[in-house]
Amino acid sequence: MKKFVVFLLVLTMLFSFNALVAASEEGKLLIWADENRIKVLDTVKDEFEEEYGITVEIQEKAFGDIRDNMAVEAPSGEGPDIIVGAHDWLGNLVSNGLISPIDLGDKKDDFYPVAIDAFSWGEDVYAVPYAIESVGLIYNKDIIPDPPKNFAAFETIVSNVTNEEKEMYGFIMPQPDPYHTFPFMSAAGGYVFGTEDGKLNPNDVGLNNEGAVLGLKKLDSLYEEGSVPFVDYQTMESLFTNGQVGMMLTGPWALPALSEAGINYGFTQLPHIEGQPPKPFVGVQGFMISAFSKNKILAQTFLNEFIANKETMTALYENGSRPPVYLPSAEEAADNPDVAGVLKSASDGVPMPSIPEMASVWEAWSDALELVLTQKQDVKPALDNAVAQINKAIEASQ
Repeated sequence: MKKFVVFLLVLTMLFSFNALVAASEEGKLLIWADENRIKVLDTVKDEFEEEYGITVEIQEKAFGDIRDNMAVEAPSGEGPDIIVGAHDWLGNLVSNGLISPIDLGDKKDDFYPVAIDAFSWGEDVYAVPYAIESVGLIYNKDIIPDPPKNFAAFETIVSNVTNEEKEMYGFIMPQPDPYHTFPFMSAAGGYVFGTEDGKLNPNDVGLNNEGAVLGLKKLDSLYEEGSVPFVDYQTMESLFTNGQVGMMLTGPWALPALSEAGINYGFTQLPHIEGQPPKPFVGVQGFMISAFSKNKILAQTFLNEFIANKETMTALYENGSRPPVYLPSAEEAADNPDVAGVLKSASDGVPMPSIPEMASVWEAWSDALELVLTQKQDVKPALDNAVAQINKAIEASQ
């Protein structure tokens, strides 16, 4: 009996091992995707197999593990043909030769330009994008029936609604948080990295230029007068779902909690600053082809014909809750006001920098925001010091 149990355990280990080492092989497509994408891909793969007679295997991996596993497994011949991932992986994947360019052909014009930009490196595009997200202004319609049309109106509403004794606030956002603060700094011309020959230039940091300073000063004035509390994300969400906040700045990931709390909300854009639209960071997800794939033509066919179409893109949206970037699907999905609001914010936005040097930015930028918004340092010197630290860190990493 014991020998039989051991035999079963060995068989189980062998089958598990084989599943783990599944790799790209000629005449068969292997896709790495997280659980949220698999339901749709299972249907698509059946259609592809029926038409082409080619087997498609989908291997589930945690979204956060896909990039790291690619770096280890793909060069050794154990990786997939296609991965589903985020655009901010691009710098790492392209720099290490892990993914190949994709030819979208005429279909390139069927996507939001910002989504194509997010997956572009020089003149090449490295993914079929499918979903997008960015922050916007979420407002409680029972407190603020109509969102502000300009920044002056925004400032007035914030000041008028805020009553600290009653714990009521006109506006709130998480701090210190560079991601959420960027729209204020970018509206008048602030940027993280400049571009050169179609690529981000890590030696050109624009977080302390005139526009960045102006935008942060606009925001800081509200903190200085006591109209906006300095809180983390969890506190912000709690106050808003309790009906104690008129407006907050965040993204579509917050909406399910608001619906559950019964908040009568709207999703719109932060008003223009100095006549210019805020440019929030945009996050895009897409399908990429491994540079080590033994089936690049098959993979290209699968993506162009079976992913880049209205039916599949709509299904991905319906199963993933993020707005689609494929225009035929986006036009239909925009009947939902939440989707329309996110798409409008995203269309004005810029892809979050995908180069590895972005890792050198967050800490110094976050420290500067805390010093400024807690009134411990003026905007210009705080940002100058942050950029000096960022440049030093980038130089050390090169």
